[in-house]
Amino acid sequence: MKNRKLKNSELDRVDVEGFKAATKTPLIIILDNIRSLNNIGSVFRTADAFLIEKIYLCGITATPPHKDIQKTALGATESVAWEHVENTEDLIVSLKNEGVTICAIEQAEQSVSLEKYEVSKDKTYAVVFGNEVKGVQQTVVTESDVVIEIPQYGTKHSLNISVSTGVVVWDFFKKMQLS
Repeated sequence: MKNRKLKNSELDRVDVEGFKAATKTPLIIILDNIRSLNNIGSVFRTADAFLIEKIYLCGITATPPHKDIQKTALGATESVAWEHVENTEDLIVSLKNEGVTICAIEQAEQSVSLEKYEVSKDKTYAVVFGNEVKGVQQTVVTESDVVIEIPQYGTKHSLNISVSTGVVVWDFFKKMQLS
């Protein structure tokens, strides 16, 4: 028998109200000065796919509603909780005071490779993704509890921010399900 693609109606997805009522993955995404509206929309879709607790849009990161965010978010801005915060460092301090573990996703001295980083489903984590050119601000890297690096083996020095988000969120989600 050959495989048959499923129709959207066969996927048994929750609606927006069901998403909002669902138990969330104890993971927060922080976007630190992201320029691309398409990247922002893509992050919303990833957050929806894995029941992420919240997205913080910091600094120059644009906020919904915006047609270019909506183009890639495909409605996820309606399901995923989000908030704009002007100063990323202030947010980091506030979340740390609430017991959230802050993980900057960056290439840095003493970073931990993503596959070696251990997570617990009993803790809440915030993963910080930085600007497409400059990365996560140094002040945010300094304030973070850990710096996690996505291992790469090719000639390029970085991944697109929306791709990085997908890789990291999937890794955390998988580890939280197994822990």
